[in-house]
Amino acid sequence: MKKENIRWIIRIVLISVILSTMFTLISAAALTETGYILALIVLLALIFLGIVFDMVGVAVTAARQEPFHAMAARREQAAKQAIALVKNADRVASFCNDVVGDIAGIVSGAGAAAIAARLVLDFGFSALGVSLIISAVVVGVTIGGKAIGKTLAMRNSTEIVLLTARMIYRVRWIFGRGKH
Repeated sequence: MKKENIRWIIRIVLISVILSTMFTLISAAALTETGYILALIVLLALIFLGIVFDMVGVAVTAARQEPFHAMAARREQAAKQAIALVKNADRVASFCNDVVGDIAGIVSGAGAAAIAARLVLDFGFSALGVSLIISAVVVGVTIGGKAIGKTLAMRNSTEIVLLTARMIYRVRWIFGRGKH
């Protein structure tokens, strides 16, 4: 295995651990220390995050570079970032789908379990019944959302990659890492 690939693997594992820790801490605080409405919003946000990142991962693998080269020639500010995303589609897809997407899925599953446990404790509902219902809804929304997202990503890959590139460009510009 190439030295560059080993560095990438080590880096992605470290990023995964850091992101997982952050997602878990934030969601644990929101899901255990707040009301049901905020807990539901956090849970839905985690599911949505997984769906969006899954879409981006699929879009970068489906997109072609040529439209972005044309945009770069017309001085589209984020075109170079879009080209970089498509050139590194394997790594971008791995990060989006395998790191963020999987972490969001795992943490949303844990969040669903936390909400189910609170419902059982607070209202005396059947643990099995509540767990089954909440798990089924979370799985259905996640899988359905990802299926819709993948279809949209395949059909609109250029637009999704460009939107992602524009967001990255703006964040980099805000933090002084982009060209002004």
